Amino acid sequence: MVDSVLVVCVGNICRSPMGERMLKARLSGLAVSSAGLGALVGHEADADALKAAEELGVDLGGHSARQLTAEIGAAHGLILAMEPGHRAEISRRWPQLSGRTLLFDQWTGGKGIADPYRKPLEFHRQVRDQIFAAAAAWAGRLSR
Repeated sequence: MVDSVLVVCVGNICRSPMGERMLKARLSGLAVSSAGLGALVGHEADADALKAAEELGVDLGGHSARQLTAEIGAAHGLILAMEPGHRAEISRRWPQLSGRTLLFDQWTGGKGIADPYRKPLEFHRQVRDQIFAAAAAWAGRLSR
């Protein structure tokens, strides 16, 4: 039984905060947080990510990016990486976390969700929609 979920991307300012907040909204009984492999530590959510999320009623306000560490990873029962490369990097850096690390879009294609950082707002919207669908799929499995 998973009691906590960690969502991981690179900077922890676009995709993983969105995934975190979307999962939190659906899984009130689980602790959900996020971190980045190369986090822009202390930064708030990207302005375009914030806008795209708000359009679906998802509030990224108050987010502060943090760096993924072995300790943060070990404190979570499930780690959801946004891209296959992130999953591989987590397993390379912290082999003890590999068994609990899967893709965020595991149930909606499993090819990864592209980084929208410094891309047009429309691309952020496409990524948001992929994250929304993947969060719904995970929520369905984790709430059983």
